[in-house]
Amino acid sequence: MPVAGESWEWVDDVTLRVSLIQGAQWSDGSDFTSQDVVDTFSISRLLSQTVWRFLDDVQAVDDHTVDFVLSGPSTTVPRRVLREVHITASSVYGDFAQRTRDLVDGGMTNEDDDWKQLLQEFNELRPDEMVVLGPYAIDPASITESQMILNKVETSYWADTVRFDRMVNYNGETPVVTPLVLSGDVDYATHGFPPATEREFMSLGYRIIRAPIYGGPALYFNHTIHPFQMKEVRQALAYAINFEENAFISLAESGVAQECMCGFSDNITPLWLSDDARASLNPYNQDLEKAEQMLLDIGFTRADDGVWMDDTGARMEWELTAPAEYSDWSAAAENAAEQLTAFGFKTSFRGVNFQQHPIDVNEGKFQLAIRGWGAGNPHPSFSYENDFSTHNAAATGVGASGAGSIELPGMSFDLNVSTDSVGDVDLWALTKEAGSGGDAAMQIAALDKIAMAYNELLPQIPLWERYGNNPVPSRFASGWLPEGDPIYVNSPYADSFVVIQILTGQLGPAE
Repeated sequence: MPVAGESWEWVDDVTLRVSLIQGAQWSDGSDFTSQDVVDTFSISRLLSQTVWRFLDDVQAVDDHTVDFVLSGPSTTVPRRVLREVHITASSVYGDFAQRTRDLVDGGMTNEDDDWKQLLQEFNELRPDEMVVLGPYAIDPASITESQMILNKVETSYWADTVRFDRMVNYNGETPVVTPLVLSGDVDYATHGFPPATEREFMSLGYRIIRAPIYGGPALYFNHTIHPFQMKEVRQALAYAINFEENAFISLAESGVAQECMCGFSDNITPLWLSDDARASLNPYNQDLEKAEQMLLDIGFTRADDGVWMDDTGARMEWELTAPAEYSDWSAAAENAAEQLTAFGFKTSFRGVNFQQHPIDVNEGKFQLAIRGWGAGNPHPSFSYENDFSTHNAAATGVGASGAGSIELPGMSFDLNVSTDSVGDVDLWALTKEAGSGGDAAMQIAALDKIAMAYNELLPQIPLWERYGNNPVPSRFASGWLPEGDPIYVNSPYADSFVVIQILTGQLGPAE
């Protein structure tokens, strides 16, 4: 969908040329030009973001044309460039962008002290005003703990297309937002609602949109803690859990147990894995006898009270954390803890504030945790970047400031692995290979290896695949496209069908 970019084309195998819209202005009155794009990607480089694994340079051809010079051919770069990086104003970030280019010209990298110092300065930046290109801007005076208001920017390029003059965005996780949806004061919500709440919505006549998320909650391990570094233990844990039960208790029909257990969505495995690779994947259907035998074979025993003891004689007693406000993830954690405890892995559940939880995980301050797997993007390499790097940035060298920093240990899973299925492989190098080049057959060959290794090693255990159960009361908005429209194949968290319908003018005020 064209927004700030009007069109794109390949100049050659490694040069992606993007033509920008003309006549657009930022909300501070400055013109939108190719310099904004160049500066945005310089900031992306400062932050060590993934796209720079595929880029050598970003060049302004003229005021409204930008060339992205790739380090090698790649079919995933258009997605990374056109969709994954959000353009910011040079009037705000231009100085940091130029200083980053100066460091690059001086041969420096994110390992150098000068780079780290500039990154720290950038992280401490607090702009005086919010400068936006799109049709809406947040009213700073409206921001409270519970909501904020977005007003139309009348000078925006899209001001005559969008139909809402004002939108209210409510803040809060499921317990806070649910009463607002039930009262009809919210016209759309992205949360994962418990089955009982969903039934209430349906009794009120609300439409429920069930778009695929292309991911879901996973059981994460701190691989520095014995015996989580042993694949046999992770496999035994997978066999000990009834994933269908966990999915239904958490999200009813919007939770679906995975079949491939390979780190990306079942919805796209037919497109990106060979038939032989798919046939080889273990779904880890619950098998308590097999889980028991696997543990006995590696020298584990049971204590008199039935709790498993590892090969050092330590009791297998753990804490499992999850974001307390995420009702579906919390329900998944509670049920998983109950199932594991029943099998002899004594597991207690503790809810943690949803903002604090990823920080704890990235700092390695956890034993077991529920975090996300997969990604709502059309190519599996994006899912593997999430699986292998989001909470494991120190192992990949790809991250951002704060949570996810390459300075933090995360789950501490070494991506140079030895497997029975595909031998010795570097999963991160394979992930880059899978997203590079223009030969789909070569990409599938790389993805086959990653999927089979993931399925064997289970760096994290996908509990189930999530589909939306998003309520649409339709009190304030009208014009929703009908059920079955291909727009709802988009994940609500990646290519939001709501945002698209707002930007195109499809959605407007209810009459």
